[in-house]
Amino acid sequence: MDQMYSFVQMKLQNLATSDHASVVSMNLFVALLCACIVIGHLLEESRWMNESITALVIGVTTGVVILLISGGKSSHLLVFSEDLFFIYLLPPIIFNAGFQVKKKQFFRNFITIILFGAVGTLISWTIISFGAIQFFKNLDIGSLDIGDYLAIGTIFAATDSVCTLQVLNQDETPLLYSLVFGEGVVNDATSVVLFNAIQSFDLTHLNTSTAFHFLGNFFYLFLTSTLLGVLTGLLSAYIIKKLYFGRHSTDREVALMMLMAYLSYMLAELFYLSGILTVFFCGIVMSHYTWHNVTESSRVTTKHAFATLSFVAEIFIFLYVGMDALDIEKWQFVSDSPGTSVAVSSVLMVLVMVGRAAFVFPLSFLSNLAKKSQTEKISIQEQVVIWWSGLMRGAVSMALAYNQFTRSGHTQLRGNAIMITSTITVVLFSTVVFGLMTKPLIRILLPQPKHTTSATASDPNTPKSLTVSLLGSAQDSFDFGASDVPRPSSIRALLTTPTHTVHYYWRKFDNAVMRPMFGGRGFVPFVPGSPTERSIRE
Repeated sequence: MDQMYSFVQMKLQNLATSDHASVVSMNLFVALLCACIVIGHLLEESRWMNESITALVIGVTTGVVILLISGGKSSHLLVFSEDLFFIYLLPPIIFNAGFQVKKKQFFRNFITIILFGAVGTLISWTIISFGAIQFFKNLDIGSLDIGDYLAIGTIFAATDSVCTLQVLNQDETPLLYSLVFGEGVVNDATSVVLFNAIQSFDLTHLNTSTAFHFLGNFFYLFLTSTLLGVLTGLLSAYIIKKLYFGRHSTDREVALMMLMAYLSYMLAELFYLSGILTVFFCGIVMSHYTWHNVTESSRVTTKHAFATLSFVAEIFIFLYVGMDALDIEKWQFVSDSPGTSVAVSSVLMVLVMVGRAAFVFPLSFLSNLAKKSQTEKISIQEQVVIWWSGLMRGAVSMALAYNQFTRSGHTQLRGNAIMITSTITVVLFSTVVFGLMTKPLIRILLPQPKHTTSATASDPNTPKSLTVSLLGSAQDSFDFGASDVPRPSSIRALLTTPTHTVHYYWRKFDNAVMRPMFGGRGFVPFVPGSPTERSIRE
């Protein structure tokens, strides 16, 4: 009996010690997040260092300190989990991108954005995958099957254009800004959809029918994920418009918007769809309909709440990537042959650059052929900036690499360890080196006039945040003014200006059917004595 009592007591003490260690780790991690925000703010004026690079540098520095304190046993406070990334950190980032997107600019360049983000990603994936198959055969990196090589293509086809977006000015180069940001979001979604499609297929026996089935599954995931996001956004707009929670409590409105946004992502995961696409288009629909149905205070609250959650999630990811870059468990596998790891990282970096160039310049040429106005065409300087902006790799690449080559954050095979360390090397190198060179490159290629107008003022009709790309000004919505979209008179007009023509008919349908049913600008519920009465009267 005494032995059992002492055994239970020892277990409880170990459990208490473990809980305390977790609390200590979380305290240190939160303190580091605060340090990233403060230091990022102090470096804001230089624009050489952004929050992503700052978090990476602080993460690496912290990893070195922890490595020294632990005697070389560990370099991070938390164990990375791809579930943590995909379920908790990625949704607020992608939703906020859709919620704050400047819809007029996004949909005006929608065809070009889809060309770069979807078709371009497929081209880049093909070049990286087959390039890896050819070059890695001569390197001793362990056993990788065809599924691993195709996964490597998706991992390094996922871009991260944060550094470029923070340097570009959306007022001076609206076309370039919309293309870089729009392509980045569609690229991430395409990469994840492609990655999921690869994991769901038996690629040991490839033939023509398997290839067509694979492409069919890819487009099925793409379309159904988008449709689910749109339907969830419309459902949230309909519920809030009909019940009008704001007459009693604005907190309920804000809570319902947040939960419905997260529900769209989890529904996509439940049905094995792309949560990124779903939550992105849910954000677009919510900003067009739902956001206009809530009270004025709820609009301000949701605008900043979504932006803040996205901001913290991005810093969290880069901070952890910096700390995990020195994980001793992974580097032990490659310590006996550092040349191999360097060679793999170099090959991957070259393939990334070649794969991106292989679609940016040809697709830009095709896009320019379809445009008559010289101002809408992509100049060669802008094409170089678009190419450069997609060379940086970030959190999505890390998460996909961990998903493919680790189990619960741990690696036991040499080939998997080499791929993880190579991914970390490419992410660190591309983010820091290319990120630091982004500002001088853009200054050389796109010189700005000395006297420029200030940033556009915030418009109460748009969920605008100055820190997020493609933000709306004036009446930013799906619709265009009458002067923007000439009335199409024939099939020829549809063929010559397809985007403007589609927008013309969409505006008529939106005003006649969608807004009266789901709300939106001009159809805000009116309740006497409510917080929206004053704004409606104005």
